[in-house]
Amino acid sequence: MPRIVIEQAIKTFPGLCVRPALAVGSLAIEDGEMLVLAGPSGAGKTTLLRVVAGLERLTSGRVSFDGVNMEKVPPRDRNVAMVFQNPALFPHMTVFENIAFALKLRGCPSAERERRVREISTELGIQENLERMPSELSGGQAQRVALGRALVRRPAVLLLDEPFSNLHPALCAELRELVCRIYKAVRATVIWSTHSQADIFQLGARVALLNEGKLEQVGSIREMRQAPSSEFVAGFVRPAGDPET
Repeated sequence: MPRIVIEQAIKTFPGLCVRPALAVGSLAIEDGEMLVLAGPSGAGKTTLLRVVAGLERLTSGRVSFDGVNMEKVPPRDRNVAMVFQNPALFPHMTVFENIAFALKLRGCPSAERERRVREISTELGIQENLERMPSELSGGQAQRVALGRALVRRPAVLLLDEPFSNLHPALCAELRELVCRIYKAVRATVIWSTHSQADIFQLGARVALLNEGKLEQVGSIREMRQAPSSEFVAGFVRPAGDPET
């Protein structure tokens, strides 16, 4: 699992906005750490994940894995898996085929594919759905398949882009707990993007808080509440139901 370091990272989309979509001076995610990347919609969370995955190139700055600059390393060679808000399953493939797809592309033998798909589907509680089509799944089941498709590859880096924000709160809590259990077993380096305080509290991980593309503060939610670096941070981490001050 790599240590990820982001340095002087600027990403602009010419013609789309005046300010940079991302302007992060320095951020390090330790080997095997789960970091929560928090912030409101439009804060730059997805852009940062896409940069780490290699799906977007920085305008300036660098991203390194264990000291190696990733600028010229294509996504397929980074050993990074990403789960999006929308499961984006292949509609013409069964659940088994969706999960096994990345392994098949990499030439994994069929017997090994079978073993690994059944193993991860059991961990995710979808072993009874392997022959079903995506159109037959509930939202929670579909997102479990998307997680399986990412995890079956055994990635060194797992990026989660608000993966449960479209689901019922009770189901979100169940899936957060499930992912945390799997994380402890696989020990990938994980960046979990969210705008939800529920995610932040249940995950109990270090938080990097973004706003308008800039890194406002990094630390635990307790540290941010006790010593917020700005009014934005204080407002974002205010306990639910607290009156405005």
